[in-house]
Amino acid sequence: METTRLTWLQRNLKGDPILWAIVILFSLISIAVVYSATGTLAYRQEMHGRSGSVEGIALKHASLIFIGLALAWLAHRIDYRHYSRLSLYALLLSVPLLLYTYFFGGTTFNDASRWLTIPVINQTFQPSDLAKLALISHLASMLSRRQQHLHDFWSTLFPVMLWVGVICGLIVLSNASTALLLFLTCLLLMFIGRVPMKQMLVMVVIGVVLGGAGLAAGQRLGTVMSRVTNFTDKTKKPQFQLEHSFIAIATGGLTGKGPGKSTERNIMPHPYSDFIYAIIIEEYGMIGGLFVLFLYLAFLYRGLKTVMNSQGAFGGLLSAGLSFSLVLQAMVNMGVAVGLGPVTGLPLPMLSMGGTSLIFTGLSVGIILAVSRGERETRPMAGEPADTARITSKRAQYA
Repeated sequence: METTRLTWLQRNLKGDPILWAIVILFSLISIAVVYSATGTLAYRQEMHGRSGSVEGIALKHASLIFIGLALAWLAHRIDYRHYSRLSLYALLLSVPLLLYTYFFGGTTFNDASRWLTIPVINQTFQPSDLAKLALISHLASMLSRRQQHLHDFWSTLFPVMLWVGVICGLIVLSNASTALLLFLTCLLLMFIGRVPMKQMLVMVVIGVVLGGAGLAAGQRLGTVMSRVTNFTDKTKKPQFQLEHSFIAIATGGLTGKGPGKSTERNIMPHPYSDFIYAIIIEEYGMIGGLFVLFLYLAFLYRGLKTVMNSQGAFGGLLSAGLSFSLVLQAMVNMGVAVGLGPVTGLPLPMLSMGGTSLIFTGLSVGIILAVSRGERETRPMAGEPADTARITSKRAQYA
């Protein structure tokens, strides 16, 4: 019986088995913690006349996690070279979606237009999630195609600068933290892709100028300034959520209060999303918090091992970009919870309750797993140039 199960897993779950184990473990932890942290959300829904229960919310969250895992499985079965071509179409779709959401988005939160409501299913959709995945994938494709022309400004830096500037510029109008994190991920990807430092410095200058202009013209300048001031001015009392995050962490101790025994979950406005890491430490202690941190670092390590095992530049850059994107966001979220940075509102990938974020995280994980299957790029696909030679510089050697 055990042999049959092992054979089934080996036949159906391709790619890095350790990555699969980490993702499944994250999913189980997420269901447990979200179930514990959504009591106040269910109460608020009932107070506003909507049917809500902890079990119902947890079931919806578990369903979204299952959809994310299913998409990860589907994505990892596809030859990852297909994503090189699909990324351009996804980018072209992202631009009008981001514009429409900013100007006409009907679903707002904290005075920011970030969501669209999908008709019929009445599920909110955040176009920036699609834009992030599309930009990282297309940037990996552009850099892999131009490995022999990296010093040419017009053939390499200009198209990179154009797409990074457009997407990050549109996102910063309503979501500064996501735009900044995406821009940093793109810089890391350019570094790995052997882009000359002079061109990267030009990219940084352009990013600062466009980011500042977008922030000033958008919806979040006041919020960003307020959060940065609250973080840097130590004479000010911490923001409400941050203060109770500190309380949750302090009272969690080494081993925690136990599953489902958090008290701060009933006080914090969003304990199931932005500050779920504080709830994890409160219930499972510093041991639980360090274990989650270890899982993210292990995920990053396995993602970068995939870079080393990739036979071509595109696969390596794609895996590195998506791995960095997920883990950097996790580090920022956990850093905010423990007071190492200003409040951002970024969810904790693979753990926080969410809709489209879970779905696109599943797609990202599936693409990383597709690369880890070890498809070769020695025979370019139709319409793909043959200069996707493997990156061999020391800057790409992580192991």
